[in-house]
Amino acid sequence: MSKLISGKIISSQIKEELRNEIENLKKRGLEPCLAVILVGEDPASAVYVRNKKRTCEELGIRSVGHDLPETISQDELENLVNDLNNDSSVHGILNQFPLPNGLDESSVIRTISPEKDVDGLNPLNAGLIAMGQPSFISCTPYGVLQMLKRSNISTSGKNAVVLGRSNLVGRPIATLLSSKGWDSTVTVCHSRTEKLAEITSQADILIAAIGIPQFVTANMVKEGSVVIDVGINSIEDPSKKSGTRLVGDVAFDEVQEKTSMITPVPGGVGPMTIAMLMVNTVNAARLQNGLSELEI
Repeated sequence: MSKLISGKIISSQIKEELRNEIENLKKRGLEPCLAVILVGEDPASAVYVRNKKRTCEELGIRSVGHDLPETISQDELENLVNDLNNDSSVHGILNQFPLPNGLDESSVIRTISPEKDVDGLNPLNAGLIAMGQPSFISCTPYGVLQMLKRSNISTSGKNAVVLGRSNLVGRPIATLLSSKGWDSTVTVCHSRTEKLAEITSQADILIAAIGIPQFVTANMVKEGSVVIDVGINSIEDPSKKSGTRLVGDVAFDEVQEKTSMITPVPGGVGPMTIAMLMVNTVNAARLQNGLSELEI
């Protein structure tokens, strides 16, 4: 039976480290602040935003919410972002995605100041990752790296396969794992990759971020490998009161039998994403006030 990599435990460790840092910053007159923009009434987005605000409150980070109607125009939304860019009391800006139809997410991402881009999506920050000079790393890939690091999983010289090529997860994590200090040999696969199982079954480290429930089965996994499941999907389950349950992109029960370490869903990568958003917010406050970046 493989060992579980618990995002709940690791994120709690990181948040405890942050809590002490935030207290010290406040003693110096610096209160980290995150502005969160929610457009429309998407239920899942509303839950994510509540969780982020709750974590801010738990750690002592000031959060400023901007709940906007789905009828807002592109100009009005970007004017708000620019106002937050120019507000020195705000250190991080997060616009919860997806946006309602008719609004351009890419344009909003480009509008957010790179210095306040705690989601790590601005093209400048994405480009710095590609150059091996990361500033703000998008939160989910950052969380995956921390899970590997804090679980003492060696990445140097290992074959890492990233299943998924999104700008949010797949591409940045592949770039980061191949960079100096992590030193993995990385293969990026996706839905059109031929002989997919042959490739994934050679991975020492398999990161599943393809967005398909329980897509990765035991025959796709190498014996003794490490599997990081980024997926979070809702599937029907009549045995549950809600009628649904959450699963990852990995068929956990059968894959667990072959791996040395694996993340669960829920309780794996999910808690790490929010923890790393908090890290980015604290680092944004530090950098904007002439302090060095935290070592996490």
